[in-house]
Amino acid sequence: MKLRSRKKRVNTPQSRETNGSLKFIICIFLVISTLAVYWQVQDHEFINYDDDEYITENGHVQAGLTGESIVWAFTTPYAANWHPMTWLSHMLDYELYGDRPKGHLLTNVLLHITNALLLFMVLFRLTGAIWQSAFVAVLFALHPLNVGSVAWAAERKNVLSTLFWLLTMWVYISYVNKPSIKKYGWVALFLALGLMSKPMLVTLPFVLLLLDYWPLRRWNIKNTNGSIEQTTNSAPLSRLILEKIPLLLLVIGSITTTLIVQKTSGAVKSFDVYPLKERIINALVSYVSYLQKMVWPSNLSIFYPHPEGALPVWKGILCGMVLVGITIFAVKWIRKAPYFAVGWFWYLGTLVPVIGIVQVGAQAMADRYAYVPLIGIFIILAWGISGLLEKWDQRKKALPIAAGVVIPVLMVAAWVQAGHWKNTITIFKHAVSVTENQYPSF
Repeated sequence: MKLRSRKKRVNTPQSRETNGSLKFIICIFLVISTLAVYWQVQDHEFINYDDDEYITENGHVQAGLTGESIVWAFTTPYAANWHPMTWLSHMLDYELYGDRPKGHLLTNVLLHITNALLLFMVLFRLTGAIWQSAFVAVLFALHPLNVGSVAWAAERKNVLSTLFWLLTMWVYISYVNKPSIKKYGWVALFLALGLMSKPMLVTLPFVLLLLDYWPLRRWNIKNTNGSIEQTTNSAPLSRLILEKIPLLLLVIGSITTTLIVQKTSGAVKSFDVYPLKERIINALVSYVSYLQKMVWPSNLSIFYPHPEGALPVWKGILCGMVLVGITIFAVKWIRKAPYFAVGWFWYLGTLVPVIGIVQVGAQAMADRYAYVPLIGIFIILAWGISGLLEKWDQRKKALPIAAGVVIPVLMVAAWVQAGHWKNTITIFKHAVSVTENQYPSF
């Protein structure tokens, strides 16, 4: 069997200096453009929906970082969740800002900016593609669908857990480049901290396995001629899965804890309330709805009432066919366009915990649930557009012009959406105007 190794990119001092300057400019742009969208939140108020449980009527949070409140954060399930790192974050904010919403919301903004910067740097470290990495980070930072995760104080758990998600990826790259128990320990630590911020990170080991395929190319991949394309640190898939076992144990512990807490609190709905058939139809439709809102982010709401059987079966079947069709395409083109498969399975996989098969609450879907999953779709767009236009002579002129149109549009749309979050009245007036069904009582 013939072994072939991948050629390394030439990294000259001049190219490193150029990349360093570009990275600095891109990072400055990410910071300024995101602040331009979200600076308005310093004049916003707390929302009378979850903000009360998390901040304004939570005595433990308002006590600040005391020994008693820290013990409470780690030992007491509350608000149908166990996420002590999130509670500690809110407690620290209350120490600093008291009951003034400005500080709490600006912390969310700073975390979101940090996430965008980290996402850019992580993707650049993974791929060496500076413009594609920047495009993904810009979409993430400025997309209106992510506004709810930033402009809603109670969604601290979303931006905080994503910070640990990206830090896990960062140290994982270091581990892959030069494996050691110490580096693996950092991977496990950041994953654990993320899970203690929000259990959404249960899918992260799966994403790391996707990254092992592309762009890390750690899998021993068979070529069409029967030879194996071997790279540095490549290994059989079985070994890469075994490598993730300690991380999976953390995930299993988080899933078990979350299910117990949510069932005890009554947040998990029974199949009598939402039959399995309705859940599957809603899940299939939601997968496609998130994509639609990514392309055309209109009628975004703080809450989308569950259809409760109102969705026709044909709509579920049609959406299922769309998803299966894209999946077949991703698998068929996995060698020619590995980024497409990785991005697509990132999207499908990371939405599983919140897609509604296990129904928690009365929502059909939620914009905040797409905060991490859409990164996969952004990856497809960034590398796909670059690949499609690779041989076009006018590419270097057309792409900057397109970016010059898309980015301001995203900024304006996100700025308008953030404005709806000014207070309880404005956000729910907007919600009523963009949703068909009536809301449950709050």
